[in-house]
Amino acid sequence: MAIIRYKPTSPARRNMSVLDYSEITSDKPERSLLVSKNKSGGRNNTGRITVRHIGGGNRNKYRIIDFKRDKEGIPAKVASIQYDPNRSANIALLCYADGEKRYILSPVGLKVGDSVMTGPTADIKVGNALKLADIPDGTMIHNIEMYPKRGGQIARAAGGAAQLMAKEGNKATLRMPSGEMRYVPLQCKATIGQVGNLEYELVSLGKAGRKRHMGIKPTVRGVVMNPCDHPHGGGEGKSPIGMSTPVTPWGKPALGYKTRNKKKPSNKFIIKRIN
Repeated sequence: MAIIRYKPTSPARRNMSVLDYSEITSDKPERSLLVSKNKSGGRNNTGRITVRHIGGGNRNKYRIIDFKRDKEGIPAKVASIQYDPNRSANIALLCYADGEKRYILSPVGLKVGDSVMTGPTADIKVGNALKLADIPDGTMIHNIEMYPKRGGQIARAAGGAAQLMAKEGNKATLRMPSGEMRYVPLQCKATIGQVGNLEYELVSLGKAGRKRHMGIKPTVRGVVMNPCDHPHGGGEGKSPIGMSTPVTPWGKPALGYKTRNKKKPSNKFIIKRIN
């Protein structure tokens, strides 16, 4: 998809850009795959804000995506490519030969009328889902399971893709989108290709209102707060944070501090980290 840039008819328009949505072929979602989505405002079941800067936003419904791709041996045709307000990637509506309909993430190169399939007999073709054991080395893949039958968890955002580097024993070595190298069981499924909507990251919102439409409220810097509100706050006029390292509002180190648990069981699957 191309990016449309506006003429600077106002300060907001000066830096604003949008996608032209040329890949979208239908604006009517499949009603059987829609469910209501309640807004939390970032609050948990006790009413306390546990995730800040969430609130408002346009009303939308959740599209049920088939991350498991467990309908094996039955071919499906791509009926339409649609916009999904809940994710950066576009989604494709599949109509299976037995009449069932499902949504999947739309990869680069998938078009209306194409045929896709899941299972060991499927070709190594964009949109098909197979176990890592059945995929040749060097293939670019997305929607990858971390554990068999759990559903895809890796490389699901727009433009995301991992590369299958090697197979050894019952494990496959993947190069993650971040550059990290890690092991994944060979019985895990993945979808061939790269997630579409590649230009998503190049879009400039241009004004605060578009962020509010997404349900994201303003994020205030700690240095402009009072000392009672943030450790960075206080001081006369514009002042630095006044400490050796940035911290969160609750005093924990931030910006570069490693928070991953050193005793996490899955650490043994990570071959090379990105540092």
